[in-house]
Amino acid sequence: MKDFFRTTKFKVLVALMAVIIGVMVYSLTKGGYASDSESVFGIVLEPFQKVSNTISGKVTSTLDMLFNAKKYYEENQQLKETLNEVYNDIIDYDKLARENEQYRVLFGLTEEHDDYVFSAPCNVIARAANDPYRSFTIDKGSNDGIAPYDPVITSAGLVGVCYDVARSTSRVRTLFSPRTAVGVTVLRTKATGIIEGDYEYAEEGYCRMSYISESSDIEAGDIIVTSGSETFPASQLVGTVSEVGMEDNGLSQYAIIEPAIDPSNVSTVFVITSFNGQADES
Repeated sequence: MKDFFRTTKFKVLVALMAVIIGVMVYSLTKGGYASDSESVFGIVLEPFQKVSNTISGKVTSTLDMLFNAKKYYEENQQLKETLNEVYNDIIDYDKLARENEQYRVLFGLTEEHDDYVFSAPCNVIARAANDPYRSFTIDKGSNDGIAPYDPVITSAGLVGVCYDVARSTSRVRTLFSPRTAVGVTVLRTKATGIIEGDYEYAEEGYCRMSYISESSDIEAGDIIVTSGSETFPASQLVGTVSEVGMEDNGLSQYAIIEPAIDPSNVSTVFVITSFNGQADES
């Protein structure tokens, strides 16, 4: 400790204190009117004041958090509850709006086809993974009056047919499936044929219309609708002709059809549980 009083650092510290004391004494002898001295004194102490203010601010903030932590926690929880209520209201409103739209569509379909009996609107709840034919599952089943081979539509036209019906769910086979065969007709000329799914075309989003008479008038752009059968009611839109070709046997034509609806994009469908001419599956 004695060695410290002999060091240069101690001497510099003593000199600095002497300067500060001298400035203060000079200020007092001037009756309190020592603006230059005050300026010098302020400059000397300014770094200490900044450090003091910073420490004071941090201490105040820390004490505030310590003493008011419970209050802030309760306010935070209340804000979270309010925010959750707002989110739930938005979700409920969106769900209600979608349901209203579904029933408006259903009402329109019922007015257009007064012989149809529909299930309630059905939501798509699952899709078959890696299925090129794009089959899917809906949230309605036998408890809702749905049976195997009931046709599935949207307001835009035919989607497919139910084939595996449980009490509260049903699986839907689309027009892309080779196991779905639909009798169709060309709206413009009444030429007929059969829509059959095909793996090659399904991957590209098309299906195939076969058994078209060699002499039938059919061309790209023609609209294709169902011709009516025991499984599918008549006049449901199927799609449009993309291209026409001759079969290898030279006896009939075929057409590549772009379906009116891509099953990959539908979220709500309607099942026709009864229509005039439907087969009695009981």
